[in-house]
Amino acid sequence: MSSPPDVKSAVDPTSVAGDGEPRRRRGRRRWLPAWVTPGLLTWTRWVSIIGWAVAFGIQIYYQGVPFDREDLLLWIVVGLAAASIGRRALWTVIVDWLPFALVLLAYDYLRGLSDTLGMPTWWTPQLNVDKFLFGGIEPTVWLQEHYKYASARWWDVAVTLTYVSFFVLPYLTAGVLWLRSRKEFRRWAARFVSLSFLAFGLFALIPAAPPWAAAKCTAVEVANHPSNPICMKFSPAFVRPDTLLGSVTHQRQGAHPYLDRISGRGWPKLHLGVAQALLDKGQGVVDQVAAVPSLHAGGTMLVAIFLWRRVRVWCKALLVAYVVFMAITLVYAGEHYFSDVLAGWLAAAAVHTAFVFFERRGRHATSLDTLEQTPHTLEPTASRMEIPCPPIATTPLST
Repeated sequence: MSSPPDVKSAVDPTSVAGDGEPRRRRGRRRWLPAWVTPGLLTWTRWVSIIGWAVAFGIQIYYQGVPFDREDLLLWIVVGLAAASIGRRALWTVIVDWLPFALVLLAYDYLRGLSDTLGMPTWWTPQLNVDKFLFGGIEPTVWLQEHYKYASARWWDVAVTLTYVSFFVLPYLTAGVLWLRSRKEFRRWAARFVSLSFLAFGLFALIPAAPPWAAAKCTAVEVANHPSNPICMKFSPAFVRPDTLLGSVTHQRQGAHPYLDRISGRGWPKLHLGVAQALLDKGQGVVDQVAAVPSLHAGGTMLVAIFLWRRVRVWCKALLVAYVVFMAITLVYAGEHYFSDVLAGWLAAAAVHTAFVFFERRGRHATSLDTLEQTPHTLEPTASRMEIPCPPIATTPLST
């Protein structure tokens, strides 16, 4: 009498996915024809990945990195679909990323309306906070006096790359997390979207002018708290010495004797004129008084907090350095006051803390239902999902 078939060999319920959840082995491939072998799927996947990489390289060579959110998300989704062949159902890319993209597009639309509500714009409170924190010195003016030269230096290139990295990093983080665990992707996406909408609410309720705008306007011109005074459109070369930030009095030889908005100053050194044009165009159409909190600083801090327990020890130093240099970049370039940066950091910490609290409660409720013991860690799955630094998705995909 023959022994019964080994069911476990066909479907192993104890197989563990990358996010620590049970997963069926190869069960999802049973509907495929017999000629579709694992080797063929692997070959197809790598051909697709290489094809995507070549196409993306051509895009970067001719048009630069796609900092536009829609284009960037499209490229990431296509790349993830290529990497999923034979490893994860392709429909999961759409199911997970379409809502994420639609919510972010809705945020972009709403942010464009945030300065139309007629709320009075803050021009001096954040400036006064900075002077209080730094003993009467305005950090943006001090940094440009000491480090802005007549021509761009290597740190100007680093400042530009750091500034624009925010337009890529949150979505690159989402892509890496999705490759390793859809659950971790959803956790990150929920946090990033929540931070974005929290910032939008503050942009709408308390519009605030950045340093580069305060450097062009006098106290009389903004006495009524306007959101778009004519002085914001002045060329920096015609700025008067009685503006809110005053003039740059101890500038380096040959440097402009006024405060510049220099977040894109490093592009010429990189010979990426297209990227500079795209950045200038983007900065010209967004809400000009959406400075508190700094979403650049908040998003960077959120990346660091979220990945802190998911990366190797030495990589944590890179996260700290990135957060600090992003803060210096924003202040030096005239994009934000340091108080704006602090507000962004606090917003990121508040969003992450709220999600950790509710995730713990949900996990605790599940453990009470199933009589399973919940490990007492800040984020239970972090220890099971250590990401190399830089992140490399080499483990099998999980559903």
